[in-house]
Amino acid sequence: MSASGHGDRSAKQAVHSGMNFPALLAAILIMLFITAWPGALTTAKGTADHWAAAALFWAMSAGFVSGVGFTPRAAAWRLLFSAPACLAGIALAAALLLRY
Repeated sequence: MSASGHGDRSAKQAVHSGMNFPALLAAILIMLFITAWPGALTTAKGTADHWAAAALFWAMSAGFVSGVGFTPRAAAWRLLFSAPACLAGIALAAALLLRY
């Protein structure tokens, strides 16, 4: 343990990488958009498009996680909650919604 009582950080622990403002902005815009217009995630028949919603909420989550500068330790989580994952989720949701 160090003198501060918090222990020494090992090389395997995630390092704070700093905020990613474009990803954070994307997450905030997705949150506001879906709050203001939830009907955007419906099909032509008026039913909920759950796959598009899941893709967009994944994008929002990835944007918040990477946007505030958090970097998960595990590689799979880093990949799923990265800024490129945010962009991929937006693209997937758009592709799913444009098929109607």
